[in-house]
Amino acid sequence: MRKLVYYVAVTLDGRIAGPGGEYDFFPAGDEQQSAAYSAWTNTLFPETVPTAHRAMVGLTDAPNRHFDTVIMGLGSYRPALDAGIGSPYAHLRQYVVSSTLKPDIDPAVTVVPGDPLALVRELKREEDTGLNVWLCGGGKLAGALLPEVDELVIKNYPVVAGAGIPAFDGAFDPTVFDVAERTAFPGGVTLTHFTRH
Repeated sequence: MRKLVYYVAVTLDGRIAGPGGEYDFFPAGDEQQSAAYSAWTNTLFPETVPTAHRAMVGLTDAPNRHFDTVIMGLGSYRPALDAGIGSPYAHLRQYVVSSTLKPDIDPAVTVVPGDPLALVRELKREEDTGLNVWLCGGGKLAGALLPEVDELVIKNYPVVAGAGIPAFDGAFDPTVFDVAERTAFPGGVTLTHFTRH
């Protein structure tokens, strides 16, 4: 069965973005550290690099390794829209969960105005091709989808935001995950893969 995997960058205090949706405060380390980390994550998860940036990092023809579908909330989709990009992940099936977005925003994007749990359950029942569903964000959507999240891939950055969008914004629902693998990088970034307990 296909899995829902939440792959996201998080601060030490559990924020995925600032109060206004900003994410440019995540420390990149020095140039060499940043390049090494980016190359490693881009090779591991090439499909999470937006289509417009793939050529710049040498991923033009890179096959999808983990995901064939992306689900995001309007806050995660908005930076692409603001940049005039209607289809940020053209190499994936794209779903945006939003009750306010027009359904015809882009022919390559499916707007889901209703229950995201029903959508995820339907996607997970599809034929297993070895590729999963990437939950790109945001916090409210992740909170709503927590019952269906099978794995977490957390890029943890050594910064405290103090306020902002939490990784999971929902009801109190303690959910245990096990550490499957952890990699530390120079500059203090860690990437941890968790599986549902």
